[in-house]
Amino acid sequence: MDTPLTTIAVVGLGTMGTGIAEVLARAGREVIGIDISEAAARQAVASLEASTARSVRRERITEQERRAILTRFRTFSDLQAAADAELVIEVVPETYEIKQQVFRELDAVVSPAAILATGTNALSVTRLAAESQHPERVLGLHFFNPAPVMKLVEVVSSVLTAPPAVESVTRLARELGKEPVAVGDRPGFVADGLLFGYLNQAAAMYEANYASREDIDAAMKLGCGLPMGPLALLDLIGIDTARTVLEAMYSASHDRLHAPAPVLGQLSEAGLTGRKAGRGFYTYDSPGGQDVVPDALTPTDSAGAVAGREVSSVGVAGSGTMASGIAEVFAKAGYAVVLAARSQEKADTAKARIAKSLGRSVSKGRLTEEARDETLARITPAGSLDSFAGVDLAVEAVAEDLEVKRQLFQTLDKVCKPGAVLATTTSSLPVVAIARVTSRPEDVVGMHFFNPAPAMKLVEVVRTVLTADDVHATVREVCVKVRKHPVDCGDRAGFIVNALLFPYLNNAIKMVEEHYATLDDIDAAMKLGGGYPMGPFELLDVVGLDVSLAIEKVLHGEFRDPGLAPAPLLEHLVAAGCLGRKTGRGFREYARR
Repeated sequence: MDTPLTTIAVVGLGTMGTGIAEVLARAGREVIGIDISEAAARQAVASLEASTARSVRRERITEQERRAILTRFRTFSDLQAAADAELVIEVVPETYEIKQQVFRELDAVVSPAAILATGTNALSVTRLAAESQHPERVLGLHFFNPAPVMKLVEVVSSVLTAPPAVESVTRLARELGKEPVAVGDRPGFVADGLLFGYLNQAAAMYEANYASREDIDAAMKLGCGLPMGPLALLDLIGIDTARTVLEAMYSASHDRLHAPAPVLGQLSEAGLTGRKAGRGFYTYDSPGGQDVVPDALTPTDSAGAVAGREVSSVGVAGSGTMASGIAEVFAKAGYAVVLAARSQEKADTAKARIAKSLGRSVSKGRLTEEARDETLARITPAGSLDSFAGVDLAVEAVAEDLEVKRQLFQTLDKVCKPGAVLATTTSSLPVVAIARVTSRPEDVVGMHFFNPAPAMKLVEVVRTVLTADDVHATVREVCVKVRKHPVDCGDRAGFIVNALLFPYLNNAIKMVEEHYATLDDIDAAMKLGGGYPMGPFELLDVVGLDVSLAIEKVLHGEFRDPGLAPAPLLEHLVAAGCLGRKTGRGFREYARR
Protein backbone atom coordinates (compact mmCIF):
# COMPACT_ATOMS: atom_id res chain seq x y z
CA MET A 1 0.00 0.00 0.00
CA ASP A 2 3.00 2.32 0.31
CA THR A 3 3.72 2.39 -3.44
CA PRO A 4 3.47 5.66 -5.43
CA LEU A 5 -0.08 6.40 -6.54
CA THR A 6 0.32 7.16 -10.25
CA THR A 7 -2.83 5.61 -11.75
CA ILE A 8 -6.03 6.66 -10.03
CA ALA A 9 -9.64 5.85 -10.84
CA VAL A 10 -12.47 8.26 -10.01
CA VAL A 11 -15.90 6.62 -9.87
CA GLY A 12 -18.71 9.11 -10.35
CA LEU A 13 -18.21 12.09 -12.66
CA GLY A 14 -20.57 14.63 -11.19
CA THR A 15 -19.32 18.05 -10.17
CA MET A 16 -17.12 16.74 -7.36
CA GLY A 17 -15.77 13.71 -9.24
CA THR A 18 -14.92 15.85 -12.25
CA GLY A 19 -13.14 18.36 -10.03
CA ILE A 20 -11.07 15.62 -8.35
CA ALA A 21 -10.19 14.15 -11.75
CA GLU A 22 -9.00 17.57 -12.91
CA VAL A 23 -6.80 18.01 -9.83
CA LEU A 24 -5.22 14.60 -10.40
CA ALA A 25 -4.67 15.05 -14.15
CA ARG A 26 -3.11 18.48 -13.68
CA ALA A 27 -0.73 16.93 -11.12
CA GLY A 28 0.53 14.36 -13.64
CA ARG A 29 -1.54 11.34 -12.58
CA GLU A 30 -3.14 8.96 -15.04
CA VAL A 31 -6.85 9.31 -14.35
CA ILE A 32 -9.51 6.75 -15.15
CA GLY A 33 -12.92 8.40 -14.99
CA ILE A 34 -15.83 6.00 -14.59
CA ASP A 35 -19.54 6.80 -14.77
CA ILE A 36 -22.50 4.72 -15.94
CA SER A 37 -23.84 7.82 -17.65
CA GLU A 38 -22.14 8.54 -20.97
CA ALA A 39 -23.56 12.07 -20.81
CA ALA A 40 -21.83 12.63 -17.45
CA ALA A 41 -18.56 11.34 -18.90
CA ARG A 42 -18.83 13.68 -21.89
CA GLN A 43 -19.63 16.59 -19.61
CA ALA A 44 -16.57 15.78 -17.46
CA VAL A 45 -14.31 15.84 -20.51
CA ALA A 46 -15.91 19.09 -21.71
CA SER A 47 -15.42 20.63 -18.27
CA LEU A 48 -11.72 19.72 -18.23
CA GLU A 49 -11.29 21.04 -21.77
CA ALA A 50 -12.90 24.35 -20.83
CA SER A 51 -10.95 24.68 -17.58
CA THR A 52 -7.57 23.99 -19.18
CA ALA A 53 -8.40 26.35 -22.07
CA ARG A 54 -8.97 29.13 -19.53
CA SER A 55 -5.62 28.32 -17.97
CA VAL A 56 -3.92 28.69 -21.34
CA ARG A 57 -5.61 32.04 -21.97
CA ARG A 58 -4.45 33.25 -18.56
CA GLU A 59 -0.94 31.95 -19.32
CA ARG A 60 -0.92 29.58 -16.36
CA ILE A 61 -0.11 26.59 -18.56
CA THR A 62 1.08 26.16 -22.15
CA GLU A 63 -0.95 24.58 -24.94
CA GLN A 64 1.42 21.60 -24.83
CA GLU A 65 0.79 21.14 -21.11
CA ARG A 66 -2.95 21.39 -21.75
CA ARG A 67 -2.84 18.58 -24.31
CA ALA A 68 -0.85 16.41 -21.88
CA ILE A 69 -3.45 16.96 -19.15
CA LEU A 70 -6.30 16.01 -21.47
CA THR A 71 -4.44 12.91 -22.60
CA ARG A 72 -4.08 11.73 -19.01
CA PHE A 73 -7.86 11.74 -18.48
CA ARG A 74 -9.79 8.82 -19.99
CA THR A 75 -13.43 7.97 -19.37
CA PHE A 76 -15.22 4.62 -19.17
CA SER A 77 -18.64 3.28 -18.25
CA ASP A 78 -17.54 0.02 -16.53
CA LEU A 79 -15.77 -0.53 -13.22
CA GLN A 80 -13.52 -3.07 -14.97
CA ALA A 81 -11.55 -0.06 -16.20
CA ALA A 82 -10.25 0.40 -12.64
CA ALA A 83 -8.34 -2.92 -12.70
CA ASP A 84 -4.89 -1.29 -12.91
CA ALA A 85 -5.57 1.58 -10.53
CA GLU A 86 -3.48 1.88 -7.36
CA LEU A 87 -6.14 4.10 -5.80
CA VAL A 88 -9.87 4.30 -6.48
CA ILE A 89 -11.87 7.29 -5.23
CA GLU A 90 -15.64 6.86 -5.33
CA VAL A 91 -17.83 9.96 -5.49
CA VAL A 92 -21.19 8.34 -6.20
CA PRO A 93 -24.54 9.39 -4.66
CA GLU A 94 -24.55 9.63 -0.86
CA THR A 95 -26.32 6.37 0.06
CA TYR A 96 -24.97 3.24 1.70
CA GLU A 97 -26.62 0.99 -0.88
CA ILE A 98 -24.94 2.58 -3.89
CA LYS A 99 -21.55 2.98 -2.26
CA GLN A 100 -21.53 -0.56 -0.86
CA GLN A 101 -22.39 -1.95 -4.28
CA VAL A 102 -19.46 -0.02 -5.79
CA PHE A 103 -17.09 -1.35 -3.13
CA ARG A 104 -18.26 -4.95 -3.62
CA GLU A 105 -17.69 -4.72 -7.36
CA LEU A 106 -14.31 -3.06 -6.91
CA ASP A 107 -13.18 -5.87 -4.61
CA ALA A 108 -13.53 -8.25 -7.58
CA VAL A 109 -11.71 -5.90 -9.98
CA VAL A 110 -8.73 -4.17 -8.36
CA SER A 111 -5.59 -5.74 -6.95
CA PRO A 112 -5.42 -6.52 -3.21
CA ALA A 113 -2.78 -3.78 -2.86
CA ALA A 114 -5.03 -1.05 -4.26
CA ILE A 115 -6.48 1.54 -1.87
CA LEU A 116 -10.21 2.19 -1.92
CA ALA A 117 -11.29 5.67 -0.84
CA THR A 118 -14.79 6.98 -0.29
CA GLY A 119 -15.57 10.62 -0.87
CA THR A 120 -18.47 10.57 1.59
CA ASN A 121 -18.99 13.52 3.87
CA ALA A 122 -21.83 12.01 5.89
CA LEU A 123 -21.74 8.22 5.94
CA SER A 124 -19.69 5.92 8.15
CA VAL A 125 -16.36 4.95 6.60
CA THR A 126 -16.17 2.06 9.06
CA ARG A 127 -19.49 0.67 7.88
CA LEU A 128 -18.41 0.91 4.25
CA ALA A 129 -15.07 -0.72 5.06
CA ALA A 130 -16.76 -3.59 6.88
CA GLU A 131 -18.51 -4.55 3.62
CA SER A 132 -15.20 -4.87 1.80
CA GLN A 133 -13.15 -8.06 1.54
CA HIS A 134 -10.10 -6.00 2.52
CA PRO A 135 -11.32 -3.43 5.06
CA GLU A 136 -7.78 -2.44 5.96
CA ARG A 137 -7.39 -0.67 2.60
CA VAL A 138 -10.58 1.40 2.86
CA LEU A 139 -10.50 5.00 4.05
CA GLY A 140 -12.16 8.34 3.48
CA LEU A 141 -10.73 11.00 1.20
CA HIS A 142 -12.97 14.03 1.45
CA PHE A 143 -12.28 16.84 -1.02
CA PHE A 144 -14.17 20.12 -0.89
CA ASN A 145 -16.10 21.80 -3.66
CA PRO A 146 -14.77 23.15 -5.99
CA ALA A 147 -11.96 20.59 -5.73
CA PRO A 148 -9.50 22.45 -8.02
CA VAL A 149 -9.72 25.54 -5.77
CA MET A 150 -10.25 24.34 -2.20
CA LYS A 151 -7.05 23.33 -0.42
CA LEU A 152 -8.44 21.10 2.32
CA VAL A 153 -8.59 17.30 2.09
CA GLU A 154 -9.84 15.35 5.11
CA VAL A 155 -8.18 11.94 5.40
CA VAL A 156 -10.58 9.72 7.35
CA SER A 157 -9.39 6.57 9.09
CA SER A 158 -11.62 3.88 10.50
CA VAL A 159 -10.55 1.46 13.22
CA LEU A 160 -9.90 -1.02 10.41
CA THR A 161 -7.70 1.15 8.19
CA ALA A 162 -4.03 0.18 7.80
CA PRO A 163 -1.59 3.05 8.57
CA PRO A 164 0.37 2.61 5.28
CA ALA A 165 -2.82 3.35 3.32
CA VAL A 166 -3.30 6.56 5.29
CA GLU A 167 0.33 7.54 4.74
CA SER A 168 0.06 6.98 0.99
CA VAL A 169 -3.03 9.12 0.46
CA THR A 170 -1.73 11.80 2.84
CA ARG A 171 1.45 12.04 0.78
CA LEU A 172 -0.63 12.14 -2.40
CA ALA A 173 -2.72 15.02 -1.05
CA ARG A 174 0.42 17.05 -0.38
CA GLU A 175 1.77 16.27 -3.85
CA LEU A 176 -1.51 17.60 -5.26
CA GLY A 177 -0.91 20.90 -3.48
CA LYS A 178 -3.57 20.21 -0.86
CA GLU A 179 -3.51 20.42 2.92
CA PRO A 180 -4.43 17.02 4.40
CA VAL A 181 -6.05 16.92 7.83
CA ALA A 182 -6.32 13.57 9.64
CA VAL A 183 -9.74 12.99 11.23
CA GLY A 184 -11.67 10.15 12.80
CA ASP A 185 -14.78 8.52 11.45
CA ARG A 186 -17.89 10.39 12.50
CA PRO A 187 -20.55 12.12 10.38
CA GLY A 188 -19.44 15.43 8.98
CA PHE A 189 -15.83 14.86 10.06
CA VAL A 190 -14.38 18.27 11.07
CA ALA A 191 -15.28 20.94 8.52
CA ASP A 192 -18.77 19.72 7.63
CA GLY A 193 -19.38 18.71 11.24
CA LEU A 194 -19.09 22.38 12.17
CA LEU A 195 -20.34 23.92 8.94
CA PHE A 196 -23.61 22.05 8.54
CA GLY A 197 -24.89 22.83 12.03
CA TYR A 198 -24.42 26.52 11.23
CA LEU A 199 -26.13 26.14 7.84
CA ASN A 200 -29.03 24.29 9.47
CA GLN A 201 -29.55 27.08 12.01
CA ALA A 202 -29.55 29.65 9.22
CA ALA A 203 -32.23 27.66 7.38
CA ALA A 204 -34.32 27.48 10.55
CA MET A 205 -33.87 31.23 11.12
CA TYR A 206 -35.17 31.92 7.61
CA GLU A 207 -38.03 29.42 8.02
CA ALA A 208 -39.14 31.22 11.19
CA ASN A 209 -39.40 34.49 9.22
CA TYR A 210 -36.93 36.04 11.65
CA ALA A 211 -34.95 37.66 8.85
CA SER A 212 -34.96 37.63 5.06
CA ARG A 213 -32.67 35.33 3.12
CA GLU A 214 -30.81 38.39 1.76
CA ASP A 215 -30.27 39.84 5.24
CA ILE A 216 -29.11 36.53 6.71
CA ASP A 217 -26.59 36.05 3.92
CA ALA A 218 -25.40 39.66 3.99
CA ALA A 219 -25.02 39.55 7.78
CA MET A 220 -22.69 36.55 7.73
CA LYS A 221 -20.64 37.82 4.80
CA LEU A 222 -20.19 41.34 6.14
CA GLY A 223 -20.18 40.49 9.85
CA CYS A 224 -17.83 37.49 9.70
CA GLY A 225 -15.96 37.96 6.43
CA LEU A 226 -17.32 34.74 4.94
CA PRO A 227 -17.11 34.25 1.17
CA MET A 228 -20.78 33.23 0.91
CA GLY A 229 -23.90 33.56 3.00
CA PRO A 230 -25.30 30.33 4.52
CA LEU A 231 -28.42 30.10 2.35
CA ALA A 232 -26.51 30.74 -0.88
CA LEU A 233 -24.00 28.10 0.27
CA LEU A 234 -26.79 25.59 0.89
CA ASP A 235 -27.95 26.17 -2.68
CA LEU A 236 -24.41 25.55 -3.93
CA ILE A 237 -23.90 22.39 -1.88
CA GLY A 238 -27.34 21.04 -2.70
CA ILE A 239 -30.21 21.20 -0.24
CA ASP A 240 -30.80 17.45 -0.54
CA THR A 241 -27.11 16.79 0.17
CA ALA A 242 -27.19 19.06 3.21
CA ARG A 243 -30.28 17.28 4.51
CA THR A 244 -28.56 13.89 4.13
CA VAL A 245 -25.47 15.09 6.00
CA LEU A 246 -27.57 16.55 8.81
CA GLU A 247 -29.65 13.38 9.12
CA ALA A 248 -26.45 11.37 9.57
CA MET A 249 -25.08 13.83 12.10
CA TYR A 250 -28.31 13.88 14.08
CA SER A 251 -28.48 10.07 14.12
CA ALA A 252 -25.02 9.99 15.65
CA SER A 253 -25.30 12.90 18.10
CA HIS A 254 -29.05 13.47 18.74
CA ASP A 255 -28.09 17.13 19.02
CA ARG A 256 -31.12 19.24 18.09
CA LEU A 257 -28.85 21.69 16.31
CA HIS A 258 -28.29 18.96 13.71
CA ALA A 259 -31.94 17.94 13.33
CA PRO A 260 -32.63 19.08 9.74
CA ALA A 261 -34.78 22.21 9.59
CA PRO A 262 -38.17 21.26 8.08
CA VAL A 263 -37.67 23.71 5.22
CA LEU A 264 -34.76 21.56 3.98
CA GLY A 265 -37.08 18.57 3.68
CA GLN A 266 -39.81 20.61 2.04
CA LEU A 267 -37.49 22.04 -0.60
CA SER A 268 -35.87 18.65 -1.23
CA GLU A 269 -39.19 16.88 -1.67
CA ALA A 270 -40.30 19.60 -4.09
CA GLY A 271 -37.16 19.12 -6.18
CA LEU A 272 -35.91 22.61 -5.28
CA THR A 273 -32.44 21.42 -4.40
CA GLY A 274 -30.42 24.55 -5.14
CA ARG A 275 -28.29 25.64 -8.06
CA LYS A 276 -28.30 22.25 -9.73
CA ALA A 277 -32.11 22.43 -10.00
CA GLY A 278 -32.20 26.13 -10.83
CA ARG A 279 -34.04 26.93 -7.62
CA GLY A 280 -33.56 26.48 -3.91
CA PHE A 281 -33.54 29.30 -1.38
CA TYR A 282 -32.89 31.51 -4.40
CA THR A 283 -33.90 31.20 -8.07
CA TYR A 284 -31.15 30.92 -10.70
CA ASP A 285 -31.01 31.71 -14.40
CA SER A 286 -30.93 28.00 -15.29
CA PRO A 287 -30.30 24.57 -13.71
CA GLY A 288 -26.64 24.59 -12.78
CA GLY A 289 -26.51 28.36 -13.20
CA GLN A 290 -24.83 30.79 -10.83
CA ASP A 291 -26.71 34.02 -11.47
CA VAL A 292 -29.59 34.76 -9.10
CA VAL A 293 -32.72 36.09 -10.80
CA PRO A 294 -35.79 37.76 -9.28
CA ASP A 295 -38.55 35.51 -8.04
CA ALA A 296 -41.71 35.77 -5.98
CA LEU A 297 -39.63 35.92 -2.79
CA THR A 298 -37.37 38.76 -3.90
CA PRO A 299 -38.16 41.77 -1.69
CA THR A 300 -39.46 44.87 -3.42
CA ASP A 301 -37.89 48.24 -2.78
CA SER A 302 -39.93 49.77 0.00
CA ALA A 303 -37.88 52.95 0.19
CA GLY A 304 -40.15 55.87 0.91
CA ALA A 305 -42.99 53.72 2.24
CA VAL A 306 -42.32 55.20 5.69
CA ALA A 307 -40.32 58.40 5.99
CA GLY A 308 -37.60 58.56 8.60
CA ARG A 309 -36.98 61.43 10.99
CA GLU A 310 -34.52 64.18 10.18
CA VAL A 311 -31.06 63.52 11.64
CA SER A 312 -28.32 66.14 11.50
CA SER A 313 -26.61 65.65 14.87
CA VAL A 314 -25.63 62.47 16.69
CA GLY A 315 -24.66 61.75 20.27
CA VAL A 316 -22.42 58.77 21.04
CA ALA A 317 -22.25 57.63 24.68
CA GLY A 318 -19.11 55.80 25.73
CA SER A 319 -15.34 56.15 25.65
CA GLY A 320 -14.13 52.71 24.55
CA THR A 321 -12.96 51.42 21.19
CA MET A 322 -16.47 50.83 19.90
CA ALA A 323 -17.78 54.26 20.91
CA SER A 324 -14.76 55.97 19.35
CA GLY A 325 -15.18 53.98 16.15
CA ILE A 326 -18.88 54.80 15.87
CA ALA A 327 -18.22 58.49 16.47
CA GLU A 328 -15.58 58.41 13.74
CA VAL A 329 -18.05 56.78 11.31
CA PHE A 330 -20.69 59.49 11.86
CA ALA A 331 -18.23 62.37 11.73
CA LYS A 332 -16.70 61.12 8.47
CA ALA A 333 -20.20 61.07 6.97
CA GLY A 334 -20.72 64.75 7.81
CA TYR A 335 -22.74 64.54 11.02
CA ALA A 336 -22.11 66.82 13.99
CA VAL A 337 -21.14 64.40 16.79
CA VAL A 338 -21.19 64.80 20.55
CA LEU A 339 -18.97 62.15 22.16
CA ALA A 340 -19.94 61.86 25.82
CA ALA A 341 -18.09 59.90 28.49
CA ARG A 342 -18.21 59.72 32.28
CA SER A 343 -15.65 62.53 32.51
CA GLN A 344 -14.24 65.22 30.24
CA GLU A 345 -10.84 63.53 30.48
CA LYS A 346 -12.22 60.22 29.17
CA ALA A 347 -14.05 62.01 26.37
CA ASP A 348 -10.89 63.86 25.35
CA THR A 349 -8.96 60.59 25.38
CA ALA A 350 -11.59 59.00 23.13
CA LYS A 351 -11.32 61.89 20.65
CA ALA A 352 -7.52 61.55 20.72
CA ARG A 353 -7.98 57.86 19.80
CA ILE A 354 -10.06 58.94 16.80
CA ALA A 355 -7.35 61.42 15.80
CA LYS A 356 -4.79 58.59 15.77
CA SER A 357 -7.10 56.42 13.68
CA LEU A 358 -7.64 59.20 11.16
CA GLY A 359 -3.89 59.88 11.14
CA ARG A 360 -3.23 56.29 10.11
CA SER A 361 -5.75 56.71 7.28
CA VAL A 362 -3.90 59.82 6.12
CA SER A 363 -0.51 58.06 6.20
CA LYS A 364 -1.93 55.24 4.09
CA GLY A 365 -3.38 57.64 1.56
CA ARG A 366 -7.01 56.78 2.36
CA LEU A 367 -7.84 60.25 3.70
CA THR A 368 -6.57 63.75 3.01
CA GLU A 369 -5.29 65.96 5.81
CA GLU A 370 -8.12 68.40 5.07
CA ALA A 371 -10.74 65.66 5.45
CA ARG A 372 -9.11 64.53 8.71
CA ASP A 373 -9.25 68.05 10.14
CA GLU A 374 -12.88 68.51 9.05
CA THR A 375 -13.86 65.18 10.60
CA LEU A 376 -12.21 65.99 13.93
CA ALA A 377 -13.83 69.43 13.95
CA ARG A 378 -17.27 67.80 13.84
CA ILE A 379 -16.60 65.85 17.08
CA THR A 380 -17.28 67.59 20.39
CA PRO A 381 -16.07 65.66 23.47
CA ALA A 382 -18.22 66.08 26.58
CA GLY A 383 -18.07 64.84 30.14
CA SER A 384 -21.83 64.56 30.65
CA LEU A 385 -24.91 63.21 28.87
CA ASP A 386 -26.50 66.62 29.37
CA SER A 387 -24.71 67.53 26.13
CA PHE A 388 -27.19 65.29 24.26
CA ALA A 389 -30.04 67.76 24.76
CA GLY A 390 -30.09 68.80 21.10
CA VAL A 391 -29.08 65.61 19.26
CA ASP A 392 -31.45 63.90 16.81
CA LEU A 393 -29.97 60.43 17.34
CA ALA A 394 -28.36 59.13 20.55
CA VAL A 395 -26.25 55.96 20.22
CA GLU A 396 -25.24 54.08 23.36
CA ALA A 397 -21.95 52.14 23.24
CA VAL A 398 -21.14 51.36 26.87
CA ALA A 399 -20.43 48.09 28.69
CA GLU A 400 -22.48 45.02 27.72
CA ASP A 401 -24.33 45.00 31.04
CA LEU A 402 -28.11 45.26 31.14
CA GLU A 403 -28.29 47.36 34.30
CA VAL A 404 -25.61 49.76 33.08
CA LYS A 405 -27.48 50.26 29.81
CA ARG A 406 -30.86 50.63 31.53
CA GLN A 407 -29.50 53.36 33.83
CA LEU A 408 -28.00 55.18 30.86
CA PHE A 409 -31.29 55.06 28.93
CA GLN A 410 -33.17 56.43 31.91
CA THR A 411 -30.81 59.41 31.71
CA LEU A 412 -31.21 59.72 27.93
CA ASP A 413 -34.98 59.71 28.39
CA LYS A 414 -34.71 62.77 30.62
CA VAL A 415 -32.03 64.61 28.62
CA CYS A 416 -32.86 64.03 24.94
CA LYS A 417 -35.46 66.16 23.19
CA PRO A 418 -38.85 64.73 22.15
CA GLY A 419 -38.57 62.89 18.85
CA ALA A 420 -34.91 61.96 19.27
CA VAL A 421 -34.12 58.36 18.30
CA LEU A 422 -32.44 56.35 21.09
CA ALA A 423 -30.26 53.47 19.84
CA THR A 424 -28.38 50.76 21.71
CA THR A 425 -25.41 48.91 20.24
CA THR A 426 -25.97 45.80 22.37
CA SER A 427 -24.87 42.57 20.71
CA SER A 428 -26.86 40.14 22.84
CA LEU A 429 -29.12 41.85 25.39
CA PRO A 430 -32.88 42.30 24.83
CA VAL A 431 -33.48 45.73 23.34
CA VAL A 432 -37.05 45.85 24.67
CA ALA A 433 -35.78 45.46 28.25
CA ILE A 434 -33.72 48.61 27.69
CA ALA A 435 -36.59 50.43 25.96
CA ARG A 436 -39.07 49.77 28.77
CA VAL A 437 -37.14 51.89 31.29
CA THR A 438 -37.89 54.98 29.17
CA SER A 439 -41.18 56.86 28.79
CA ARG A 440 -40.88 56.50 25.00
CA PRO A 441 -40.08 52.89 24.11
CA GLU A 442 -41.35 53.55 20.58
CA ASP A 443 -38.25 55.71 20.01
CA VAL A 444 -35.80 52.95 21.03
CA VAL A 445 -34.11 50.67 18.52
CA GLY A 446 -31.07 48.41 18.29
CA MET A 447 -28.18 49.55 16.09
CA HIS A 448 -25.51 46.88 16.40
CA PHE A 449 -22.23 47.94 14.83
CA PHE A 450 -19.37 45.45 14.43
CA ASN A 451 -15.82 46.00 15.61
CA PRO A 452 -13.86 47.85 14.27
CA ALA A 453 -16.77 50.13 13.38
CA PRO A 454 -14.92 52.24 10.76
CA ALA A 455 -13.98 49.12 8.77
CA MET A 456 -16.93 46.75 9.22
CA LYS A 457 -19.81 47.39 6.83
CA LEU A 458 -22.58 45.59 8.70
CA VAL A 459 -25.13 47.08 11.10
CA GLU A 460 -27.88 44.88 12.55
CA VAL A 461 -31.03 46.99 12.92
CA VAL A 462 -33.09 45.52 15.74
CA ARG A 463 -36.70 46.63 16.13
CA THR A 464 -38.71 45.58 19.14
CA VAL A 465 -42.45 45.01 19.22
CA LEU A 466 -42.72 48.63 20.43
CA THR A 467 -40.39 50.36 17.95
CA ALA A 468 -42.15 52.91 15.74
CA ASP A 469 -42.00 52.45 11.97
CA ASP A 470 -40.42 55.85 11.39
CA VAL A 471 -37.73 55.12 13.98
CA HIS A 472 -36.86 51.91 12.15
CA ALA A 473 -36.83 53.83 8.85
CA THR A 474 -34.62 56.53 10.36
CA VAL A 475 -31.92 54.11 11.43
CA ARG A 476 -31.91 52.32 8.06
CA GLU A 477 -31.57 55.66 6.25
CA VAL A 478 -28.76 56.77 8.56
CA CYS A 479 -26.91 53.47 7.99
CA VAL A 480 -26.96 54.06 4.25
CA LYS A 481 -25.72 57.64 4.70
CA VAL A 482 -22.74 56.46 6.76
CA ARG A 483 -22.01 53.80 4.10
CA LYS A 484 -23.02 50.79 6.16
CA HIS A 485 -25.18 47.85 5.12
CA PRO A 486 -28.25 47.54 7.38
CA VAL A 487 -29.92 44.18 7.94
CA ASP A 488 -33.24 43.85 9.77
CA CYS A 489 -33.74 41.37 12.56
CA GLY A 490 -36.03 40.85 15.51
CA ASP A 491 -35.27 41.38 19.17
CA ARG A 492 -33.97 38.01 20.28
CA ALA A 493 -30.65 36.84 21.69
CA GLY A 494 -27.73 37.02 19.29
CA PHE A 495 -29.73 38.73 16.53
CA ILE A 496 -28.39 37.19 13.28
CA VAL A 497 -24.59 37.01 13.39
CA ASN A 498 -23.97 35.96 16.99
CA ALA A 499 -26.94 33.56 16.97
CA LEU A 500 -25.30 31.69 14.08
CA LEU A 501 -21.63 32.24 14.92
CA PHE A 502 -21.38 31.29 18.58
CA PRO A 503 -23.04 27.85 18.47
CA TYR A 504 -20.50 27.01 15.72
CA LEU A 505 -17.66 28.19 17.97
CA ASN A 506 -19.09 26.23 20.90
CA ASN A 507 -19.26 23.05 18.80
CA ALA A 508 -15.62 23.48 17.81
CA ILE A 509 -14.67 23.55 21.50
CA LYS A 510 -16.66 20.36 22.07
CA MET A 511 -14.67 18.65 19.30
CA VAL A 512 -11.46 19.40 21.19
CA GLU A 513 -13.00 18.27 24.49
CA GLU A 514 -13.81 14.93 22.88
CA HIS A 515 -10.24 14.61 21.53
CA TYR A 516 -11.67 14.27 18.05
CA ALA A 517 -9.28 16.75 16.43
CA THR A 518 -6.61 19.26 17.44
CA LEU A 519 -6.95 23.04 17.61
CA ASP A 520 -4.64 23.41 14.63
CA ASP A 521 -6.48 20.84 12.51
CA ILE A 522 -9.88 22.37 13.26
CA ASP A 523 -8.66 25.88 12.48
CA ALA A 524 -7.02 24.67 9.26
CA ALA A 525 -10.14 22.74 8.27
CA MET A 526 -12.43 25.74 8.59
CA LYS A 527 -10.07 28.15 6.84
CA LEU A 528 -9.21 25.82 3.98
CA GLY A 529 -12.48 23.90 3.70
CA GLY A 530 -15.01 26.57 4.66
CA GLY A 531 -13.26 29.72 3.45
CA TYR A 532 -13.38 31.27 6.92
CA PRO A 533 -10.89 34.14 7.39
CA MET A 534 -10.01 32.76 10.83
CA GLY A 535 -10.32 29.36 12.44
CA PRO A 536 -12.74 29.08 15.40
CA PHE A 537 -10.00 29.06 18.05
CA GLU A 538 -8.16 31.97 16.49
CA LEU A 539 -11.44 33.88 16.52
CA LEU A 540 -12.34 32.91 20.08
CA ASP A 541 -8.98 34.17 21.34
CA VAL A 542 -9.46 37.47 19.47
CA VAL A 543 -13.05 38.00 20.66
CA GLY A 544 -12.15 37.07 24.23
CA LEU A 545 -13.21 33.88 25.97
CA ASP A 546 -15.08 35.80 28.67
CA VAL A 547 -17.09 37.69 26.05
CA SER A 548 -17.73 34.44 24.16
CA LEU A 549 -18.90 32.67 27.33
CA ALA A 550 -21.27 35.53 28.17
CA ILE A 551 -22.85 35.35 24.71
CA GLU A 552 -23.16 31.56 24.91
CA LYS A 553 -24.95 31.89 28.25
CA VAL A 554 -27.38 34.44 26.83
CA LEU A 555 -28.16 32.19 23.85
CA HIS A 556 -28.62 29.14 26.07
CA GLY A 557 -30.80 31.08 28.48
CA GLU A 558 -33.10 32.34 25.75
CA PHE A 559 -33.48 29.25 23.57
CA ARG A 560 -33.09 26.60 26.33
CA ASP A 561 -31.53 24.17 23.85
CA PRO A 562 -29.11 21.74 25.55
CA GLY A 563 -26.87 21.92 22.49
CA LEU A 564 -26.29 25.61 23.21
CA ALA A 565 -24.97 25.04 26.74
CA PRO A 566 -21.44 26.51 26.96
CA ALA A 567 -18.72 23.90 26.53
CA PRO A 568 -17.15 23.09 29.94
CA LEU A 569 -13.65 23.71 28.55
CA LEU A 570 -14.64 27.31 27.76
CA GLU A 571 -15.93 27.80 31.30
CA HIS A 572 -12.76 26.29 32.79
CA LEU A 573 -10.47 28.58 30.76
CA VAL A 574 -12.44 31.67 31.75
CA ALA A 575 -12.38 30.63 35.41
CA ALA A 576 -8.60 30.27 35.13
CA GLY A 577 -8.27 33.79 33.72
CA CYS A 578 -7.22 32.54 30.29
CA LEU A 579 -9.30 34.98 28.24
CA GLY A 580 -7.43 35.00 24.93
CA ARG A 581 -5.06 37.48 23.34
CA LYS A 582 -5.84 40.22 25.85
CA THR A 583 -4.40 38.13 28.71
CA GLY A 584 -1.67 36.41 26.70
CA ARG A 585 -3.30 33.01 26.94
CA GLY A 586 -6.56 31.46 25.79
CA PHE A 587 -6.75 28.36 23.67
CA ARG A 588 -3.20 29.28 22.65
CA GLU A 589 -0.40 31.25 24.28
CA TYR A 590 0.68 34.65 22.92
CA ALA A 591 3.78 36.75 23.41
CA ARG A 592 3.29 39.56 25.89
CA ARG A 593 3.58 43.04 24.40
